[in-house]
Formats: sequence, C-alpha cells, structure tokens
Amino acid sequence: MPDTTVSDHPAERRAEDDGWRIRRTEADAGRLGETESIFALSNGWLGWRGNLDEGEPYGMPGSYLNGFHERRELSYPEDGYAFPQLSDTVISAPNAALIRLWVDGEPLDVRTGTLHHHERVLDLRAGLVERHTEWTSPGGHRVRVRSTRLVSLAHHPVAAVRWEVEALDGPVDVRVCSDLVANQRVPERSDDPRAATVLDEPLVAEYRRSDGPDGVLVHRTGRSGQRVAVAVAHLVEAPDTTATDTGCQGDRFRLALSGPLRPGQRLRLTKFAAYECTRTDIVDHPAEAADRSAGDPGGTGAERPTDLAARAVAAATEARSVGWDALVAEQRAWLDAAWTTADVVLDGDPELQQATRFALFHLIQAGRAEGDRTIPAKGLTGNGYDGHVLWDTEGYVLPVLTYVAPAMARSALRWRHAHLPEARERAAELRLPGASFPWRTIGGRECSGYWPAGTAGLHVNADVADAVLRYVAATGDEEFLVDAGLEMLVETARLWHGFGHWSDTGSYHLRGVTGPDEYTALVDDNVFTNLMARRNLRGAADAADAHPEVAARFGVDAAEVAAWRAAADAMHLPYDPKRGVHQQSAGFTDLPEWDFDGTDADDYPLLLHFPYLELYRKQVVKQADLVLAMLRSPGDFTADEKARNFAYYEARTVRDSSLSSPGQAVLAAEVGHLDLAYDHFAESVLQDLEDLGDKTSDGLHLAALAGAWIALVQGFGGLRDDRGELCFVPRLPRRLTRLAFSLLWRGQRLRVTITPDEVRYDLPGAGPDVGLDLWHDGERVRVTGGTSCVRPLPTPPDPGPEPPAPPGRRPTRRATA
Repeated sequence: MPDTTVSDHPAERRAEDDGWRIRRTEADAGRLGETESIFALSNGWLGWRGNLDEGEPYGMPGSYLNGFHERRELSYPEDGYAFPQLSDTVISAPNAALIRLWVDGEPLDVRTGTLHHHERVLDLRAGLVERHTEWTSPGGHRVRVRSTRLVSLAHHPVAAVRWEVEALDGPVDVRVCSDLVANQRVPERSDDPRAATVLDEPLVAEYRRSDGPDGVLVHRTGRSGQRVAVAVAHLVEAPDTTATDTGCQGDRFRLALSGPLRPGQRLRLTKFAAYECTRTDIVDHPAEAADRSAGDPGGTGAERPTDLAARAVAAATEARSVGWDALVAEQRAWLDAAWTTADVVLDGDPELQQATRFALFHLIQAGRAEGDRTIPAKGLTGNGYDGHVLWDTEGYVLPVLTYVAPAMARSALRWRHAHLPEARERAAELRLPGASFPWRTIGGRECSGYWPAGTAGLHVNADVADAVLRYVAATGDEEFLVDAGLEMLVETARLWHGFGHWSDTGSYHLRGVTGPDEYTALVDDNVFTNLMARRNLRGAADAADAHPEVAARFGVDAAEVAAWRAAADAMHLPYDPKRGVHQQSAGFTDLPEWDFDGTDADDYPLLLHFPYLELYRKQVVKQADLVLAMLRSPGDFTADEKARNFAYYEARTVRDSSLSSPGQAVLAAEVGHLDLAYDHFAESVLQDLEDLGDKTSDGLHLAALAGAWIALVQGFGGLRDDRGELCFVPRLPRRLTRLAFSLLWRGQRLRVTITPDEVRYDLPGAGPDVGLDLWHDGERVRVTGGTSCVRPLPTPPDPGPEPPAPPGRRPTRRATA
C-alpha cells in the first residue's frame, strides 16, 4: 500500500481523499476537451477518453488501441531524396463507451434544460471515473444519472461501464441506448502545426453480428493493413415494463431499452466491452491499397474477421462472467500494488500532492508489463502529435518507469528492438551505418517530414541507448541485455561512429544535428547530443566486452570496440572561455541575442509567431538543452560550471515546450535555487491539470508528467544514476515539510524520506540479511533491511541571486505558502 496515514478527523480525511481524487463540476463544462484528456483511462493497450457517457457535447471522441493507425501520404512543395513519403496517424477504434438517454423524448444534454448538479471524479486509487448528474429536461422531467467506468488494468482487452438512471420528482418515460459506434466525427484543429491530422471515416466495415443484448463489429483500415473487432456484452436491471430492442449495422450496434420509471425507480445497465486487433505488413503503394479497399473477404493474410470477432466476443463474455464487482476489486488491487512503489508523498502542498499522484497515475496506466508495447507522447489519451512515439518516451517516461514499474520500461524497449529492421533501413537510406530510429513513428518507420527538427534530431538514437543502459543498471536484467539491449547499443554506436568526423586536431565532432532545443537547428557539436553519443559509444563498448560471443554474432570485433572508445574519448564539447560557459552548440554564444523586450506576451510560443529563420540564428532556447545535458551527464561538469551554465541559459530559455521545466527544476535545485526549482516543478506537474499550454485537449503531456517525478526525485531527492550506482544529494524546498518516495533497484524497494533535518533510507519488507549500497552526499553507506539508515540533510550551496528568466517567462511563483 502507499505510504499514507489516514486521519480519524473528518476534515483531514476529506483532505486525504482529495489527494487521490480529481473533480470536475458543471463549472468546468466549457473545458470539455481538457477534461476528456484528464479523465482518460488506459491500460497500455486500450484507452478511452473521458467523454460524457451520452457522447455529446464533446471536445474530441477517442477510443484508442496501442499502435492502431491509418497510413496517409505526405506531400512536399519540393520533394527530396529520403523525404518520408508516408506517415501514420492514430485513429479511433469503434467506441463502446456510449450510453445515451432520452427523457420523454428529449435527449440528455448538459447544455439544455436545467443542470442541478454535475460532477465527475477520477479516483486515482480505484482507477475509476465516476459521474453524478441531476438534470431537468426542457419538458420539466427531473432525473438522476450515475455512471462508473473502468479500463481494466488486469485484463488488457476489457473496458466496462456501470450506468443507471433514476426518476426523481415524477414518472417519466425513458429510452436508453447502449451504442457501439465506428467512424465518429473528429473535429480538426488547424491553428497549430502540432495538432493531429484528421482522416474522414478511416474504418471500413467488414463483419457484424448481434446475439440478444450483445453484439460485435469488425472493421479494417484501408492502407495500414489492420483489423479491429469490438464486442459488447450487457447486464440489464430494469422494471418488468421495460422493452428491449437491438439494431446492428456496419458502423453501429445498439441495445435500446425503453419504458416508464416511477419516482425512485431505477434502470441499471452494465456494459462490458472487449477490443481485439491484428496487424499486417504496411501497404506502401496506392494500387495495393485500392485492391484492399475493393474487399478481401478472406482477410489480408491476417486473422479472419470471424476469428477476430470470436476472440472479442469471448473476452467480453468472460468479463461479464467475472462480473462488475470483481473487475472493480481487481482494478483496486492492481493499483494498490503499483502505488506501493510509485507513490510520492509531499507534505506541505496539498494541491501539488494531488497533482503528483495524478501524474503518476497516468504514467503507470500508460504502459504494459507484458508484450512489446511502447508509450506514445500522448499515451492513449488523445490524438495530439498524430499519436506518434517521440524521444519523449526514452528521454522522460522510461527513466521514471525504470524505477517504479521496470517491466513496463522493458516492454517499451523491446518494442524499439522489434523495430530495429526499420531503423536499419532508415540509416541505409540516409547513407549511414547502423540504425537510425525515427523522430516520429507509430509502426517503426519515420513519419516526420520536417528534416531540421526531425531527421537531424539524431539524439533520439542515443536516448534509446541511454534508456537501455539505465534500465540494465537499475534492474541487472542481463537477459534483456543479451536478447535485445546489446544489439540496439551496437547499431546506435555504429551510427555515431559513421556519422562523426575527426578534426585535424584529433577531436571528434558531430556536425549538422539538432539537439533538444528545436529553436537552434542543424548545428555542430550540440553538447547534449555529443555527451549522449559518448555514453552510447562507451556503453556499447562495455556491453560488447562483457558479452563478446553475443557481440560477435553482430559482427563486432576488438577493432570496432576500440574505435568506439577512441571516438568517445575525443568527443568535442564546445566551451566559451570569455563567458565561462559551455556553448549549447558550437558558436551559440556568439549568435545575436533575441529581442525579448520587443516580444509581446501574446507572441509565445514563438514558433507560431516567428519564422524559423529568425529563431535559428538568435540566442533563444525553446526548451532546456545544455541544462538537460548537465542532468543526464552530471559527472562531465564541475559544480561551478553547472552554476554558470544554468544562470546563462535560464536567461534565454522561453519554455515553449512542456519538456523544459523538469530539467530546469533539477539543475536549479542542485545549484541551490530551491524556490525557482519548486516553481519549475509546479509548472511541470500542473501542465495538464491547469492546461498551461492550451494543448491538453489533444491529450496529456506524458513527458511533462514524468518530468514531475524527475523534478522531485532527481531534483529534491538528488538522485544521480549516470555511474550505474545510486547517488543522492537531497534538497528540501521550504514549501515542504516532508518528501518521501520509493524506487526499485536490483529487485529491492528503497524508500527515501527527506525532512528538514535528516534523510532516512529504508528497505521496507526486507530482512536483516538484505542490504543495498548507495552514496549519500559523497559518503558511501549501506542500507539493510529492518534498520533505517539516517543521515543529515546536506546544506545546499549558496547560489547567490536568482538568475533572471526572459521577461514574462519565469514560472509562476508558488514557493512560499
């Protein structure tokens, strides 16, 4: 169970309850898209957006399966060699969450009639979304509607809804329709290039069947070669006067219940849904897509529609047999186990305590422990970024999951390994050795047509390698290293060795790349990229030396390993001695300064108001870049260098990306600016709950939510793991009286509790013969089971005045109570 203490005092119990529950009421009715993302439920395979049961009004409907997408052509005003010609876009599978209500012929709609009470709650411990509405129809008939929904964390194909309507003031005639609908209209947002591409009616009906109150629909995509089956099974508790009817068409199955309700009388419907999907090779050519669209009753070499339907029906029927109460109990048990490690306790700031648990809930429900599923940038909460996987996963999400849910991190890394063939093909297309993982993808192929911040963002390859190295160090999973990790390390090391350049002075350079800061593109020797590539090269060399027989299967010999080490040792890191700071990339500090005083508050984000030509040639930083390099490779910078670098780049970073604040929080804490660090942490953890970037309606920012954990555990907890050992130099911001978190290391759960005077390390549940070595503020200590290891809280350095941020771009001050 999570490390919480429940009070006997009613007010304190309510405060504790609010720390685990996110509420939205009728006052939030104008923020539908945002609420739908916040209330999204997922299990890493299946995701339901938090739409209203009745389906309308909505910001964006969504019923997603991990990896389920359609393919579309990319067009360029001027084409070029190796430009990706096709891209993939996430599409909604048939939606089984819909339950519509008519009261005396008038549809339930929170925009009409009188809304007396409307509350929706996301329960972070139970994994449920609850809804309670009291509504009077325009005709004057008052009803109460309650519903609870879940996406099962224990049964990956299954989601369920328990829904009921009750007559309140007088008799009413109700009609309830439980719908399964394909090809719902998705509104298109064209005011932002980061918004998703919307495809009209991407699903083609193939098969349908109804059996009493149950039904199943099977659809296929036209080009991506995928097929999906969705089955629904129902339990009905209704007065004897209720009539039942069903209808089944290509894009809709409907169970309709109608009849009178007396005051106090209820109609209850429990709906169990199951989603199954098959995948085939992608069809690249329009002619082949046309052949497929003409119909293929026997299937496309994949599972036949009838077989897929049978699997979905069996899963939905089994869920009904398991029963609603058992599904709810399993959901709570699954989350209780997950929260034992994932929960982070913040005493002193109830709002951010709640927000932190919200962030971690969405992280632990975004992945799957089994199989080879990864986590898109928006998870399964929306269609932002076209549902693509970006470097966010390995750069932010997996470093957290490695410590709180390592099996999920392993699954995501196995997904990358499964797509090594496409990465090799892409590298060959770019005239490079090894493998080049895509900047944006769903099915393993490059989906980004924007070269300066896509293809040139080669650091994604080192991010993948870094995630492999951190996972293996934290878990000791040598089986994974031998089966998958080593091959990824080898192929990415080969990319860097083939891409790099030796100068006449004997330095090794990486030219023409884009680092995390996408406002500075196609540069030489980006420090983040160079340091990450160095770690990649050394990690591959170490792994090859540790497993020479496995490495030999990939053609690795001693000469290649030696070449990797030589390149790593000679990697150039540009430095400006005049200003006493590292250059984000070669020549960066010599660029003209951005005119911040002449930039209006409405001009942010800059990419929507200024041409990239202007951004690329000025000292303006979209998101922490060199700062992130200091977080990932802390041993490559002295304490003085970190302080000077942080101050210099804090003044030039506008945080037009939600990925920026986590790294800034960590370095601010390390150099002693604890109030600033806390404000950056707050911005990261509140990114979606307060919709700080006006983008939450497109889906949650999972990397920013992961960044909240990074800010807490690596910032205030002082965790550093780049040496393959656990090292802590904790800090405690003045807003907090206690910070406590757990992490898994080599199969042991380490609990760290930080208070104003001390730091306590424990191994909960371990016996006295179990021990763990770690570093505390430069001192090597051993933690054993049954005994707390207590050390004083280190005194942070005196950082001097807080460095300025660009005008109007400092995070909101909340460090004082």
